Amino acid sequence: MKEIKVNFNLNGQEITVMAPPDMTLLELLREKLDLTGTKRGCEIGECGACTVIIDNQAVNSCLVLVPQVEGAKVITVEGLAQNGELDPLQQAFINNHAIQCGFCTPGMLMSAKALLLNNPNPTREEIREAISGNLCRCTGYLQIIKAIESVCQ
Repeated sequence: MKEIKVNFNLNGQEITVMAPPDMTLLELLREKLDLTGTKRGCEIGECGACTVIIDNQAVNSCLVLVPQVEGAKVITVEGLAQNGELDPLQQAFINNHAIQCGFCTPGMLMSAKALLLNNPNPTREEIREAISGNLCRCTGYLQIIKAIESVCQ
């Protein structure tokens, strides 16, 4: 299949990539760009492991085709830390023991970050709703919710 050229902003940098038009953003990130923080889970948009932020919205990257990010601003978990400093949300996950096996953590972080970008002071119910598309088998969610609450303004 013929590849197409796609231009978008990835973690604050403008990039141009060549990719097949039927390639998912998840595949592009992991296989072509070596950004493996975005996890491959169910690949049908049910688990949230592959969540990234596109134009300030949490999105399952397994459901996005590469041409759909043309001109978009995409943030992956690798883009959260700045200048060697963890994002406050990442530090909150550590401080609140919101990480067990770690498989869901990148997706949880990205869903929470998208929420906070759009609503810096969400209610507990809004936090629960924001992470409802992310499955975790280890923490029981309470520590994750507490971590997110701890960075609210």
